[in-house]
Amino acid sequence: MTVQEKSVTAAPRGPAELKFGEQSSQFPVRSGTIGPDVMDISKLYKDTGCFTYDPGFTSTANCASRITYIDGDEGVLLYRGYPIDQLAENSDFLATCYLLLHGELPTNEQFVAFRKTIVNHTMVHEQMTRFYTGFRRDAHPMAVMVGVVGALSAFYHDSTDISDPGQRMIAVHRMIAKMPTIAAMAYKYSIGQPFIYPRNDLDYASNFLQMCFAVPCEPYIVNPVLARALDRIFILHADHEQNASTSTVRLAGSSGANPFACVAAGIACLWGPAHGGANEAALNMLEEIGSVDRIPEFIAKAKDKSSGFRLMGFGHRVYKNYDPRAKVMQKTCHEVLDALGLHNDPLLKVAIELEKIALQDPYFVEKKLYPNIDFYSGITLRAMGFPTSMFTVLFAVARTIGWTAQWKEMIEDPEQRIGRPRQLYIGPARRDFPK
Repeated sequence: MTVQEKSVTAAPRGPAELKFGEQSSQFPVRSGTIGPDVMDISKLYKDTGCFTYDPGFTSTANCASRITYIDGDEGVLLYRGYPIDQLAENSDFLATCYLLLHGELPTNEQFVAFRKTIVNHTMVHEQMTRFYTGFRRDAHPMAVMVGVVGALSAFYHDSTDISDPGQRMIAVHRMIAKMPTIAAMAYKYSIGQPFIYPRNDLDYASNFLQMCFAVPCEPYIVNPVLARALDRIFILHADHEQNASTSTVRLAGSSGANPFACVAAGIACLWGPAHGGANEAALNMLEEIGSVDRIPEFIAKAKDKSSGFRLMGFGHRVYKNYDPRAKVMQKTCHEVLDALGLHNDPLLKVAIELEKIALQDPYFVEKKLYPNIDFYSGITLRAMGFPTSMFTVLFAVARTIGWTAQWKEMIEDPEQRIGRPRQLYIGPARRDFPK
Protein backbone atom coordinates (compact mmCIF):
# COMPACT_ATOMS: atom_id res chain seq x y z
CA MET A 1 0.00 0.00 0.00
CA THR A 2 1.45 3.38 -0.95
CA VAL A 3 1.51 6.44 1.30
CA GLN A 4 -1.14 8.13 -0.87
CA GLU A 5 -3.43 5.08 -0.79
CA LYS A 6 -3.11 4.71 2.95
CA SER A 7 -4.44 8.20 3.64
CA VAL A 8 -7.57 7.42 1.67
CA THR A 9 -8.34 3.82 2.60
CA ALA A 10 -7.30 3.57 6.26
CA ALA A 11 -10.31 3.12 8.54
CA PRO A 12 -10.26 4.53 12.09
CA ARG A 13 -9.71 1.92 14.78
CA GLY A 14 -11.52 1.51 18.05
CA PRO A 15 -9.89 2.10 21.44
CA ALA A 16 -6.85 0.09 22.54
CA GLU A 17 -7.37 -2.14 25.57
CA LEU A 18 -4.66 -2.76 28.14
CA LYS A 19 -4.91 -5.49 30.75
CA PHE A 20 -2.72 -4.95 33.81
CA GLY A 21 -3.25 -7.61 36.44
CA GLU A 22 -6.96 -7.71 37.19
CA GLN A 23 -7.44 -4.21 35.81
CA SER A 24 -8.48 -3.41 32.25
CA SER A 25 -8.25 0.08 30.73
CA GLN A 26 -9.08 1.52 27.34
CA PHE A 27 -7.16 4.24 25.52
CA PRO A 28 -8.27 6.14 22.42
CA VAL A 29 -6.48 5.56 19.12
CA ARG A 30 -5.75 8.63 17.02
CA SER A 31 -5.13 8.51 13.28
CA GLY A 32 -2.99 11.00 11.40
CA THR A 33 -3.38 12.01 7.76
CA ILE A 34 -0.86 9.31 6.86
CA GLY A 35 1.39 7.07 8.90
CA PRO A 36 0.87 4.71 11.84
CA ASP A 37 -2.01 5.14 14.26
CA VAL A 38 -1.19 6.38 17.75
CA MET A 39 -2.47 5.09 21.08
CA ASP A 40 -3.17 8.06 23.34
CA ILE A 41 -1.69 7.01 26.69
CA SER A 42 -1.71 10.47 28.28
CA LYS A 43 -3.99 9.13 31.05
CA LEU A 44 -2.14 5.83 31.47
CA TYR A 45 -0.62 6.65 34.86
CA LYS A 46 -3.86 8.11 36.18
CA ASP A 47 -5.82 5.02 35.15
CA THR A 48 -3.30 2.29 35.95
CA GLY A 49 -0.56 3.76 38.17
CA CYS A 50 1.93 2.53 35.58
CA PHE A 51 4.29 4.25 33.07
CA THR A 52 5.57 3.03 29.72
CA TYR A 53 9.30 2.38 29.26
CA ASP A 54 10.61 3.60 25.91
CA PRO A 55 14.35 4.46 25.80
CA GLY A 56 14.97 7.11 23.16
CA PHE A 57 11.21 7.61 22.76
CA THR A 58 11.38 5.61 19.52
CA SER A 59 7.82 4.35 19.96
CA THR A 60 6.40 7.52 21.49
CA ALA A 61 4.83 10.50 19.74
CA ASN A 62 5.45 13.59 21.87
CA CYS A 63 3.33 15.91 19.76
CA ALA A 64 0.93 16.23 16.86
CA SER A 65 2.48 18.10 13.94
CA ARG A 66 1.47 19.30 10.48
CA ILE A 67 4.99 20.12 9.28
CA THR A 68 7.05 17.10 8.20
CA TYR A 69 6.31 13.44 7.53
CA ILE A 70 8.77 10.57 7.13
CA ASP A 71 8.05 7.02 6.02
CA GLY A 72 11.36 5.29 6.62
CA ASP A 73 10.29 1.97 5.13
CA GLU A 74 9.26 3.56 1.83
CA GLY A 75 12.02 6.21 1.76
CA VAL A 76 9.58 9.14 1.84
CA LEU A 77 10.18 12.65 3.22
CA LEU A 78 7.44 15.27 2.88
CA TYR A 79 7.48 18.95 3.85
CA ARG A 80 3.85 19.98 4.35
CA GLY A 81 2.94 17.16 1.94
CA TYR A 82 5.47 18.02 -0.78
CA PRO A 83 8.12 15.36 -1.61
CA ILE A 84 11.63 16.52 -0.76
CA ASP A 85 13.02 15.77 -4.22
CA GLN A 86 10.37 17.97 -5.88
CA LEU A 87 11.14 20.86 -3.55
CA ALA A 88 14.90 20.50 -4.07
CA GLU A 89 14.43 20.47 -7.84
CA ASN A 90 11.75 23.15 -8.27
CA SER A 91 11.82 25.42 -5.23
CA ASP A 92 14.45 27.43 -3.38
CA PHE A 93 15.34 27.63 0.28
CA LEU A 94 13.44 30.78 1.22
CA ALA A 95 10.28 29.54 -0.49
CA THR A 96 10.73 26.29 1.44
CA CYS A 97 11.11 28.30 4.65
CA TYR A 98 7.82 30.03 3.91
CA LEU A 99 6.19 26.65 3.25
CA LEU A 100 7.41 25.16 6.53
CA LEU A 101 6.31 28.23 8.48
CA HIS A 102 2.92 28.87 6.90
CA GLY A 103 1.84 25.53 5.46
CA GLU A 104 1.58 26.60 1.82
CA LEU A 105 4.01 27.65 -0.90
CA PRO A 106 4.13 31.44 -1.27
CA THR A 107 2.56 33.36 -4.12
CA ASN A 108 4.89 35.68 -6.00
CA GLU A 109 3.75 38.62 -3.89
CA GLN A 110 4.15 36.67 -0.65
CA PHE A 111 7.62 35.51 -1.64
CA VAL A 112 8.79 39.02 -2.49
CA ALA A 113 7.49 40.31 0.86
CA PHE A 114 9.01 37.37 2.77
CA ARG A 115 12.40 37.76 1.09
CA LYS A 116 12.40 41.48 1.85
CA THR A 117 11.66 40.75 5.51
CA ILE A 118 14.52 38.26 5.74
CA VAL A 119 16.95 40.56 3.93
CA ASN A 120 16.13 43.38 6.33
CA HIS A 121 17.19 41.21 9.28
CA THR A 122 20.48 39.75 7.99
CA MET A 123 22.80 42.11 9.87
CA VAL A 124 23.59 41.49 13.54
CA HIS A 125 24.05 44.10 16.22
CA GLU A 126 27.56 45.50 15.85
CA GLN A 127 28.36 44.85 19.50
CA MET A 128 27.94 41.14 18.80
CA THR A 129 31.20 41.16 16.83
CA ARG A 130 33.00 41.52 20.15
CA PHE A 131 31.65 38.16 21.28
CA TYR A 132 33.86 36.44 18.74
CA THR A 133 37.05 37.96 20.06
CA GLY A 134 36.25 36.47 23.46
CA PHE A 135 36.72 32.97 22.06
CA ARG A 136 40.10 31.34 21.55
CA ARG A 137 41.24 31.60 17.95
CA ASP A 138 41.05 27.80 17.63
CA ALA A 139 37.56 27.48 19.14
CA HIS A 140 35.30 25.06 17.27
CA PRO A 141 32.77 27.01 15.18
CA MET A 142 29.91 25.06 16.76
CA ALA A 143 31.01 26.19 20.22
CA VAL A 144 30.89 29.75 18.92
CA MET A 145 27.44 29.18 17.42
CA VAL A 146 25.99 27.90 20.69
CA GLY A 147 27.26 30.96 22.56
CA VAL A 148 26.41 33.65 20.02
CA VAL A 149 22.93 32.37 19.14
CA GLY A 150 22.09 32.10 22.83
CA ALA A 151 23.26 35.69 23.26
CA LEU A 152 20.75 36.97 20.68
CA SER A 153 18.19 37.20 23.47
CA ALA A 154 20.41 39.80 25.15
CA PHE A 155 20.16 42.05 22.09
CA TYR A 156 16.65 41.56 20.76
CA HIS A 157 14.36 42.02 23.76
CA ASP A 158 11.46 43.02 21.52
CA SER A 159 11.02 39.44 20.25
CA THR A 160 11.27 37.28 23.37
CA ASP A 161 7.64 37.47 24.57
CA ILE A 162 6.41 34.08 23.42
CA SER A 163 2.79 34.95 24.25
CA ASP A 164 2.78 37.61 21.52
CA PRO A 165 2.25 36.10 18.00
CA GLY A 166 3.87 39.14 16.40
CA GLN A 167 7.01 38.81 18.51
CA ARG A 168 7.15 35.07 17.83
CA MET A 169 7.19 35.68 14.08
CA ILE A 170 9.78 38.45 14.36
CA ALA A 171 12.02 36.08 16.32
CA VAL A 172 11.63 33.40 13.64
CA HIS A 173 12.45 35.87 10.86
CA ARG A 174 15.48 37.13 12.75
CA MET A 175 16.93 33.67 13.27
CA ILE A 176 16.41 32.61 9.65
CA ALA A 177 18.07 35.84 8.51
CA LYS A 178 20.90 36.11 11.03
CA MET A 179 22.02 32.49 11.25
CA PRO A 180 24.04 32.63 7.98
CA THR A 181 25.69 35.86 9.15
CA ILE A 182 26.57 34.38 12.54
CA ALA A 183 27.85 31.17 10.92
CA ALA A 184 29.97 33.03 8.37
CA MET A 185 31.45 35.18 11.13
CA ALA A 186 32.34 32.02 13.07
CA TYR A 187 34.13 30.71 9.97
CA LYS A 188 35.98 33.96 9.32
CA TYR A 189 37.08 34.17 12.94
CA SER A 190 38.40 30.59 12.81
CA ILE A 191 40.67 31.40 9.87
CA GLY A 192 41.71 34.87 11.02
CA GLN A 193 40.01 36.85 8.27
CA PRO A 194 37.87 40.00 8.67
CA PHE A 195 34.11 39.69 8.85
CA ILE A 196 32.21 40.28 5.61
CA TYR A 197 28.85 42.02 5.89
CA PRO A 198 25.73 40.62 4.19
CA ARG A 199 24.59 41.97 0.85
CA ASN A 200 20.91 42.58 0.23
CA ASP A 201 21.21 42.13 -3.54
CA LEU A 202 22.19 38.45 -3.29
CA ASP A 203 19.98 35.44 -2.74
CA TYR A 204 20.19 33.51 0.54
CA ALA A 205 22.82 30.93 -0.49
CA SER A 206 24.91 33.37 -2.56
CA ASN A 207 24.98 35.83 0.31
CA PHE A 208 26.25 33.12 2.65
CA LEU A 209 28.99 32.10 0.21
CA GLN A 210 30.21 35.68 -0.19
CA MET A 211 30.23 36.23 3.58
CA CYS A 212 32.34 33.06 3.94
CA PHE A 213 34.76 33.41 1.03
CA ALA A 214 34.98 37.08 0.02
CA VAL A 215 37.86 39.24 1.25
CA PRO A 216 37.99 43.05 1.35
CA CYS A 217 40.98 43.33 -0.97
CA GLU A 218 39.35 41.93 -4.12
CA PRO A 219 35.92 41.38 -5.66
CA TYR A 220 34.21 38.03 -5.15
CA ILE A 221 31.92 36.54 -7.79
CA VAL A 222 29.60 33.81 -6.59
CA ASN A 223 29.64 30.64 -8.69
CA PRO A 224 25.95 30.05 -9.55
CA VAL A 225 26.42 26.26 -9.56
CA LEU A 226 27.78 26.36 -6.02
CA ALA A 227 25.03 28.73 -4.90
CA ARG A 228 22.35 26.45 -6.29
CA ALA A 229 24.02 23.42 -4.72
CA LEU A 230 24.18 25.08 -1.32
CA ASP A 231 20.55 26.20 -1.61
CA ARG A 232 19.61 22.61 -2.35
CA ILE A 233 21.63 21.37 0.63
CA PHE A 234 19.76 23.83 2.84
CA ILE A 235 16.41 22.52 1.54
CA LEU A 236 17.40 18.90 2.14
CA HIS A 237 18.40 19.66 5.74
CA ALA A 238 15.62 22.13 6.58
CA ASP A 239 13.55 19.77 8.74
CA HIS A 240 13.42 16.10 9.61
CA GLU A 241 10.45 15.57 11.89
CA GLN A 242 11.05 14.91 15.63
CA ASN A 243 14.80 14.23 15.56
CA ALA A 244 17.07 14.76 18.58
CA SER A 245 17.77 18.47 18.07
CA THR A 246 14.18 19.34 17.13
CA SER A 247 12.92 17.47 20.18
CA THR A 248 15.46 19.43 22.23
CA VAL A 249 14.11 22.72 20.87
CA ARG A 250 10.55 21.65 21.63
CA LEU A 251 11.46 20.46 25.13
CA ALA A 252 13.30 23.70 25.93
CA GLY A 253 10.43 25.70 24.47
CA SER A 254 7.85 23.82 26.52
CA SER A 255 9.24 25.52 29.64
CA GLY A 256 8.54 28.95 28.17
CA ALA A 257 12.19 29.68 27.37
CA ASN A 258 12.81 32.40 24.79
CA PRO A 259 13.20 31.22 21.18
CA PHE A 260 16.88 32.17 20.89
CA ALA A 261 17.74 30.02 23.93
CA CYS A 262 15.70 27.15 22.49
CA VAL A 263 17.55 27.23 19.17
CA ALA A 264 20.90 27.48 20.98
CA ALA A 265 19.91 24.27 22.79
CA GLY A 266 19.10 22.69 19.43
CA ILE A 267 22.53 23.66 18.10
CA ALA A 268 24.20 22.10 21.13
CA CYS A 269 22.31 18.86 20.51
CA LEU A 270 23.08 18.94 16.78
CA TRP A 271 26.79 19.11 17.60
CA GLY A 272 26.71 15.49 18.76
CA PRO A 273 28.55 13.15 16.36
CA ALA A 274 25.59 10.77 16.24
CA HIS A 275 23.39 13.60 14.90
CA GLY A 276 24.89 16.53 13.01
CA GLY A 277 28.45 15.24 12.77
CA ALA A 278 27.64 12.25 10.56
CA ASN A 279 28.73 13.88 7.27
CA GLU A 280 32.09 14.79 8.77
CA ALA A 281 32.49 11.19 9.96
CA ALA A 282 31.60 9.89 6.48
CA LEU A 283 34.24 12.11 4.86
CA ASN A 284 36.85 11.03 7.39
CA MET A 285 36.03 7.40 6.59
CA LEU A 286 36.45 7.94 2.83
CA GLU A 287 39.79 9.61 3.49
CA GLU A 288 40.82 6.66 5.67
CA ILE A 289 39.96 4.22 2.87
CA GLY A 290 41.91 6.41 0.47
CA SER A 291 41.67 4.42 -2.76
CA VAL A 292 39.30 2.05 -4.55
CA ASP A 293 41.62 -0.96 -4.19
CA ARG A 294 41.34 -0.76 -0.38
CA ILE A 295 37.52 -0.94 -0.33
CA PRO A 296 37.32 -4.76 0.00
CA GLU A 297 39.48 -4.53 3.11
CA PHE A 298 37.09 -2.07 4.76
CA ILE A 299 34.00 -3.96 3.60
CA ALA A 300 35.37 -7.03 5.36
CA LYS A 301 36.04 -4.99 8.51
CA ALA A 302 32.49 -3.63 8.43
CA LYS A 303 31.11 -7.18 8.37
CA ASP A 304 33.33 -8.25 11.25
CA LYS A 305 31.56 -7.25 14.47
CA SER A 306 34.77 -7.68 16.46
CA SER A 307 36.64 -5.08 14.35
CA GLY A 308 34.84 -2.10 15.88
CA PHE A 309 34.65 -0.52 12.41
CA ARG A 310 31.44 0.50 10.70
CA LEU A 311 30.75 2.25 7.43
CA MET A 312 29.76 5.85 8.04
CA GLY A 313 27.14 7.37 5.72
CA PHE A 314 25.22 4.11 5.34
CA GLY A 315 21.94 3.31 7.02
CA HIS A 316 19.73 5.65 8.99
CA ARG A 317 17.87 5.58 12.29
CA VAL A 318 14.60 6.23 10.45
CA TYR A 319 15.07 5.25 6.79
CA LYS A 320 14.98 1.51 6.09
CA ASN A 321 15.08 2.26 2.38
CA TYR A 322 17.20 4.55 0.21
CA ASP A 323 17.34 7.99 1.83
CA PRO A 324 15.34 10.20 -0.60
CA ARG A 325 17.69 13.10 0.14
CA ALA A 326 20.71 11.01 -0.85
CA LYS A 327 19.52 10.74 -4.46
CA VAL A 328 19.32 14.53 -4.75
CA MET A 329 22.63 14.95 -2.93
CA GLN A 330 24.39 12.52 -5.27
CA LYS A 331 23.33 14.56 -8.31
CA THR A 332 24.31 17.80 -6.58
CA CYS A 333 27.71 16.37 -5.68
CA HIS A 334 28.46 15.57 -9.33
CA GLU A 335 27.34 19.03 -10.46
CA VAL A 336 29.68 20.73 -7.98
CA LEU A 337 32.67 18.54 -8.80
CA ASP A 338 32.13 19.03 -12.54
CA ALA A 339 31.79 22.81 -12.15
CA LEU A 340 35.05 22.93 -10.20
CA GLY A 341 36.87 20.49 -12.46
CA LEU A 342 37.10 17.90 -9.70
CA HIS A 343 35.18 15.07 -11.36
CA ASN A 344 38.26 12.87 -10.98
CA ASP A 345 38.33 13.46 -7.24
CA PRO A 346 39.69 10.26 -5.68
CA LEU A 347 37.25 10.45 -2.78
CA LEU A 348 34.30 10.53 -5.18
CA LYS A 349 35.67 7.46 -6.94
CA VAL A 350 35.88 5.69 -3.59
CA ALA A 351 32.35 6.85 -2.72
CA ILE A 352 30.84 5.66 -6.01
CA GLU A 353 32.54 2.26 -5.86
CA LEU A 354 31.67 1.85 -2.19
CA GLU A 355 28.04 2.69 -2.92
CA LYS A 356 27.96 0.21 -5.81
CA ILE A 357 29.36 -2.60 -3.70
CA ALA A 358 27.14 -1.85 -0.72
CA LEU A 359 24.00 -1.82 -2.85
CA GLN A 360 24.85 -5.23 -4.32
CA ASP A 361 26.45 -7.01 -1.38
CA PRO A 362 23.89 -9.35 0.27
CA TYR A 363 25.13 -8.34 3.75
CA PHE A 364 24.28 -4.65 3.25
CA VAL A 365 21.12 -5.34 1.25
CA GLU A 366 19.78 -7.65 3.95
CA LYS A 367 20.49 -5.09 6.68
CA LYS A 368 19.18 -2.24 4.46
CA LEU A 369 22.37 -0.22 4.88
CA TYR A 370 21.64 2.17 2.02
CA PRO A 371 23.71 5.33 1.45
CA ASN A 372 22.27 8.34 3.30
CA ILE A 373 22.59 12.06 2.70
CA ASP A 374 25.78 12.35 4.75
CA PHE A 375 27.54 10.00 2.35
CA TYR A 376 27.65 12.66 -0.38
CA SER A 377 27.23 15.95 1.46
CA GLY A 378 30.66 15.79 3.08
CA ILE A 379 32.40 15.48 -0.30
CA THR A 380 30.30 18.30 -1.73
CA LEU A 381 30.97 20.73 1.11
CA ARG A 382 34.69 19.96 1.06
CA ALA A 383 34.81 20.65 -2.69
CA MET A 384 33.08 23.99 -2.08
CA GLY A 385 35.90 25.01 0.26
CA PHE A 386 34.41 24.40 3.69
CA PRO A 387 36.58 22.70 6.34
CA THR A 388 35.07 19.73 8.16
CA SER A 389 34.62 21.84 11.30
CA MET A 390 32.02 23.89 9.39
CA PHE A 391 29.90 20.98 8.17
CA THR A 392 27.66 20.87 11.24
CA VAL A 393 27.47 24.66 11.27
CA LEU A 394 25.95 24.59 7.79
CA PHE A 395 23.55 21.93 9.02
CA ALA A 396 22.50 24.34 11.80
CA VAL A 397 21.94 27.16 9.31
CA ALA A 398 19.61 24.96 7.29
CA ARG A 399 17.83 23.37 10.26
CA THR A 400 17.02 26.75 11.85
CA ILE A 401 13.80 26.98 9.84
CA GLY A 402 12.75 23.50 10.98
CA TRP A 403 13.53 24.28 14.61
CA THR A 404 11.66 27.59 14.56
CA ALA A 405 8.66 26.24 12.65
CA GLN A 406 8.39 23.34 15.10
CA TRP A 407 8.87 25.68 18.07
CA LYS A 408 6.16 28.03 16.79
CA GLU A 409 3.77 25.12 16.21
CA MET A 410 4.41 23.84 19.73
CA ILE A 411 3.75 27.22 21.33
CA GLU A 412 0.45 27.47 19.47
CA ASP A 413 -0.63 23.89 20.29
CA PRO A 414 -3.31 23.91 23.05
CA GLU A 415 -2.46 20.29 23.95
CA GLN A 416 1.19 21.04 24.61
CA ARG A 417 2.47 21.10 28.18
CA ILE A 418 5.91 21.31 29.74
CA GLY A 419 8.02 18.28 28.87
CA ARG A 420 8.42 15.90 31.79
CA PRO A 421 9.55 12.36 30.84
CA ARG A 422 9.22 9.73 33.55
CA GLN A 423 11.74 7.08 34.55
CA LEU A 424 12.20 3.51 35.65
CA TYR A 425 14.05 3.96 38.93
CA ILE A 426 16.59 1.16 39.60
CA GLY A 427 18.66 2.80 42.36
CA PRO A 428 18.70 2.02 46.09
CA ALA A 429 15.42 1.97 47.98
CA ARG A 430 14.96 4.29 50.94
CA ARG A 431 17.73 3.89 53.53
CA ASP A 432 18.68 5.81 56.65
CA PHE A 433 21.85 7.87 56.97
CA PRO A 434 24.39 5.98 59.15
CA LYS A 435 24.72 7.26 62.72
